[in-house]
Amino acid sequence: MGETSLRKRREDKKSIQSNEPKTTSLQKEVGLISGICIIVGTIIGSGIFISPKSVLSNTEAVGPCLIIWAACGILATLGALCFAELGTTITKSGGEYPYLMEAFGPIPAYLFSWTSLFVIKPSSFAIICLSFSEYVSAPFYSGCKPPEVVVKCLGAAAIMLITTINALSVRLGSYVQNIFTAAKMVIVAIIVISGMVLLAQGNTKNFENSFEGSKVSVGAISLAFYNGLWAYDGWNQLNYITEELRNPFRNLPLSIIIGIPLVTVCYILMNISYFTVMTTTELLQSQAVAVTFGDRVLYPASWVVPLFVAFSTIGAANGSCFTAGRLIYVAGREGHMLKVLSYISVKRLTPAPAIIFHGTIATIYIIPGDINSLVNYFSFAAWLFYGMTILGLVVMRFTRKELERPIKVPIVIPILVTFISVFLVLAPIISEPAWEYLYCVIFILSGLVFYFLFVYYKFGWAQKVSKPITMYLQMLMEVVPPEEEPK
Repeated sequence: MGETSLRKRREDKKSIQSNEPKTTSLQKEVGLISGICIIVGTIIGSGIFISPKSVLSNTEAVGPCLIIWAACGILATLGALCFAELGTTITKSGGEYPYLMEAFGPIPAYLFSWTSLFVIKPSSFAIICLSFSEYVSAPFYSGCKPPEVVVKCLGAAAIMLITTINALSVRLGSYVQNIFTAAKMVIVAIIVISGMVLLAQGNTKNFENSFEGSKVSVGAISLAFYNGLWAYDGWNQLNYITEELRNPFRNLPLSIIIGIPLVTVCYILMNISYFTVMTTTELLQSQAVAVTFGDRVLYPASWVVPLFVAFSTIGAANGSCFTAGRLIYVAGREGHMLKVLSYISVKRLTPAPAIIFHGTIATIYIIPGDINSLVNYFSFAAWLFYGMTILGLVVMRFTRKELERPIKVPIVIPILVTFISVFLVLAPIISEPAWEYLYCVIFILSGLVFYFLFVYYKFGWAQKVSKPITMYLQMLMEVVPPEEEPK
């Protein structure tokens, strides 16, 4: 089957989208308020509903736990400010990829795309769907832990549902995102307001001697940071839409300065709310922290909490799938993955192969992993590349002085964030070595094999193997290469 022209098929079939503008360039439609909403809506997902227990288990006291949550918010803000400079200096799509390319060349950039497609993005998707299934199944197994097979089957079903929605229609995926973003703000407001009312009524017993029995070690602090920072993940999402921001030199840093501190305040208030009704022991024993909070505070309407938490996590999973699908699509278009991953569905006009590929990898992560090990696996890989990207900012201050920098953060900020990233990557390995970190490093480096075989040298036998696969999948899925509209 030849590579049918997407534009020609549109004209022949008289698609319902034929009245769209002839050019497909990105429009600058995102203002300051929308930028803040994107940051808040992307960050607040499943993390705040699963990470409180993990952060507390590594600190073992209320005081250090709240400090870790505040410190994670500050670190996310500083990291995002560094990305604001990068995003306005190098105005290319692809998040960290173009920054690593400019600073260090193609190999680190390729390793980032390789790791993102096979570790960072799918493990994030799997974590969110596992937390969704834990909250959905918790009410049916009151007082005990839901069976692992039930949690994993529900998580896999959620991945398949979200993958199908995004593969079928961009508009449907967008509607789902808008509805569930509103739902997540409702549950945050319910928990915070309930907690503040209880605090005003004098429920402060759990805050007395809040540093007593705390566990302070390098490994414990770094693991607590991993779980806290997982809840803040998404602080760099505006860098994927820099070209769509109105007045990005003003709105990008302002959205970050307003949005991330707002999330930080919400997270600290939610943790305070949890501690108004649960001791540290009770919180650690809870199978689903927000559900336990709802049972004690909102009864007989406690069913509202797991319902809205499920909505929140589905919304976050939908956003994760949407973003990752576009990242895989770009990687395929740039020749870093199978060419078919950059193809678009003729009937649906979505990057269906990329989205289905992402959903398949995420489902594989569901099978062996539990949430805590997946969070550590995800955070190790993510902060390795966050650190490299921000180090690239420092390097380019000296090697690319000619670049115009509309936003220029004090150099002490990227240096500080780089050192913290090094600490977050090395500390758990040194203090509490685990096989998962070694597996992660081996996997990242294994990308070099594929880089030299398929990208750098482009061996003939590799092309002979991939060409029939591409053609078969193109016929099976009815997809074609993207084609720009004529000017």
